[in-house]
Amino acid sequence: MKACFPSSKVLRLSLLATLLAALTVSLLPLGSQAQMPVIRFVRDPEPAPDFQVKDLDGKDLSLAAYKGKVILLNFWATWCGPCRAEIPGLIDLQNKYKNQLQIIGMDIDDEESDVRDVMKNESINYPVALTTGPIRMAYGGITALPTVFVINPEGRVVQKHVGLFNPALYETEVRALLNLPINATIETFKDTGEIFLKHADRATMLPGVNTEGLTPEQRAAALHKFNAETCSCGCQLTLAQCRIYDPACKISMDRTAAIVKEVSAKSTKPQSPTAPESSSPAAAPTSDPAPALQPSPSNPQH
Repeated sequence: MKACFPSSKVLRLSLLATLLAALTVSLLPLGSQAQMPVIRFVRDPEPAPDFQVKDLDGKDLSLAAYKGKVILLNFWATWCGPCRAEIPGLIDLQNKYKNQLQIIGMDIDDEESDVRDVMKNESINYPVALTTGPIRMAYGGITALPTVFVINPEGRVVQKHVGLFNPALYETEVRALLNLPINATIETFKDTGEIFLKHADRATMLPGVNTEGLTPEQRAAALHKFNAETCSCGCQLTLAQCRIYDPACKISMDRTAAIVKEVSAKSTKPQSPTAPESSSPAAAPTSDPAPALQPSPSNPQH
């Protein structure tokens, strides 16, 4: 799978597509009659952030206008090779399911003329608009291309794909959401940052973070810190979000490791002498319980 990275953190984000693909979809080969591919959708999906823009034909474009259809919201650019490579497959899908599916292209190019040239040369048959900054931020910043959000007929995001994917995967997902026959098994998962970064606070495991030596209470305390502290690498994400979205970031990796060590060290301090037994009622615990995981105020809002 290939992806383009429009941000300056190209090298550090080079593992992003592989990570997110492993977290969001598992398409297994058909090794036998009993073995089937597996597609995965978010359990209890959230509404897709809507927008109102003009497409390059001057027509109004919004998600609300296509409610009742499956939507593939495709963030792409003309200079992105993988983005260009998947256009023919998207065109075929739009033709095949034109009454039940709507593909929307959200281009991040600066020059409208470049986009128009590609649309004409490729004979793109779905609406394309230039993406605004607020729209990109509403969908998590879009740091790699192509990025496709799969939206069900109720207008909720059930999956996200980063990088170039086989069109057969998209078609299987579309058919599943349309309740059409498919040769695959459907599984569901809880979004812990794979779809929307604001849900990184739900994660129980983060890439590159080893919490095996912690007790459940210590692990909860560490995760709380990961979601409360902003990474200093400049990404403006929490440590938890940075580990999910940029697993190659050494700054968030080192800081989370330090937090794990700090949390673990607290339990190794010498205990105070045991108080002598008495007939008085037992004293109330003096230590606070492990903090519950709460979304960090610095998490991007969607």
